[in-house]
Amino acid sequence: MNICFLMYPWEDIDPENDTSLALIHECVKRNHGVALCSPANLTIRNSVTNAFCTVVNRMDKVSSSLKTFYKQATLREEMLPLAGFDVIFMRANPPLDPIMLNFLDSVKDDVFIVNSLQGIREANNKLYTAAFGDSHSNIIPATHVSKNKNYLVKQIKESASDKMILKPLNGFGGSGVILIEKSAMSNIKSLLDFYVTNSDGSSNYVILQEYIEGADQGDVRILLLNGEPIGAMKRVPGSDDHRSNVSAGGSVAKHTLTKEEKALCKQIGPKLVKDGLYFVGIDVIGGKLVEVNVMSPGGVTYMNKVYKTKIQCKVIDFVESKVLDQLEAFNRRSRLRNEVANA
Repeated sequence: MNICFLMYPWEDIDPENDTSLALIHECVKRNHGVALCSPANLTIRNSVTNAFCTVVNRMDKVSSSLKTFYKQATLREEMLPLAGFDVIFMRANPPLDPIMLNFLDSVKDDVFIVNSLQGIREANNKLYTAAFGDSHSNIIPATHVSKNKNYLVKQIKESASDKMILKPLNGFGGSGVILIEKSAMSNIKSLLDFYVTNSDGSSNYVILQEYIEGADQGDVRILLLNGEPIGAMKRVPGSDDHRSNVSAGGSVAKHTLTKEEKALCKQIGPKLVKDGLYFVGIDVIGGKLVEVNVMSPGGVTYMNKVYKTKIQCKVIDFVESKVLDQLEAFNRRSRLRNEVANA
């Protein structure tokens, strides 16, 4: 199997904690061909979509240590056609680059893409969680999305809670997430000016969300593969930050899924699979879905350390099975077409 990871550059990898590196490492261990390319390196040559790739050379012996593997790996640069890969694994960080998806549209019928282009288009921002909430469901916290500052101020004033969460629509890794309180109303308008209004006069959408009691104790990151949970961890905020993201200074701890969390996964799993979102990270607080991460969900290395497991093995097992299914379907169609042609 040949797999291309569409992601950030090799030199930006954190060799101790990077989920993408754990997936690459597992592929190299299985003797699969592995290449990396960043969205900026996509190109078209003679009407064929190519990429300037960083290829990981095959290794006679692969260290079990991610850090050592990263140090020992040798690389070479090649321009390669994307349709020649069996798999494209999307690991580019948000925000979504729509031009990247336009390039990939030309190969989506030839290559298994994780996650699907249409699914990423629909789910790349925080609005996707609204698809799981309705008048009969209490699966998501009360959420307002707007760029109308007067409306947002009104919602804050009318909220039954003294606290709310404000965050940019396209943020990631906890960037820009702040806790606001009614007791500080005098500062809220200036905060909204900063978040909503750009220097060029354009404006941004922001999310205003019900504060969930217990959020100060952290959230739960759950990884789902093909609609089923394969790992979870508790993320605990640092002493001087309300955000629980590890990238924002949070720490991790073991977590056993509650009955409520299992029910949540069961409810949203089928839609994720239907949308081609096979490898997803969700953030849950108090049994409520806060975010769905579909571009480069992380947490594998942290869960591996806490539980002494290898989640990446399950992910690559799944990818191999999907490629095999596609190959068998292609061979079957070819066989039947030959039978008809020779009749």
